[in-house]
Amino acid sequence: MKVGLFSTCINTVYFTRTVEATRALLVRLGVEIVDVEQVCCGQMHINSGYPDLAKPLVDQVERNFKDCDYIVAPSASCIGSLREHEDRLQLVAKCFDLSEFLIDILKVSDVGATFNHKVTLHTTCHSLRVAKLGDKPQQLLKAVRGIEIVDLPAAESCCGFGGTFSVKNSDVSGAMLSDKLTNIDSTHVEYVVSADNSCLMHIGGGLQREKSSTQVIHLAEILASTDG
Repeated sequence: MKVGLFSTCINTVYFTRTVEATRALLVRLGVEIVDVEQVCCGQMHINSGYPDLAKPLVDQVERNFKDCDYIVAPSASCIGSLREHEDRLQLVAKCFDLSEFLIDILKVSDVGATFNHKVTLHTTCHSLRVAKLGDKPQQLLKAVRGIEIVDLPAAESCCGFGGTFSVKNSDVSGAMLSDKLTNIDSTHVEYVVSADNSCLMHIGGGLQREKSSTQVIHLAEILASTDG
């Protein structure tokens, strides 16, 4: 089994710790990772209404990962975007978010992680509605040693990011974020965890402006943690 680690643009530029955690976790589980030149999946172009501009980027994804059995990304958002290209059946069939790759392909829910902290899970829109991860992130979190999970009120509600939505509709985006922060504050957790750093960046910015002690963390970083 050869796996191409699809880092995604936002993780490559801003969240390299998530990429490193994903790689460390997969290697720990015996996965052979093939080094692949990274390229954008074209999600921003599609979401902005320019699918034709996304085509050459997706073409490049297909070429770069052609020798891989699976394409795995710590991003339900980007994997969901690639899956929207239903005319590319071979590409779609080997695209997996990290959580579903662990559960569905490796058949493992307990990855040997330890994280002695109180957390709540933000289930992102792409996780639920596009990538359709279901409860896979929850299954993985529940198997982590030392973790305390608190249910997030209105967990399925959007945080207001939506990529370019937050730029084009900043007032609406800000109102949605305010609701999300109120719900997070009610949990009194140490960390908000999610499968997408784009949403965590949006939520994290709001938490910082509120001077909240709650931090954001990607699911992969928790699953890669072995010392608590």
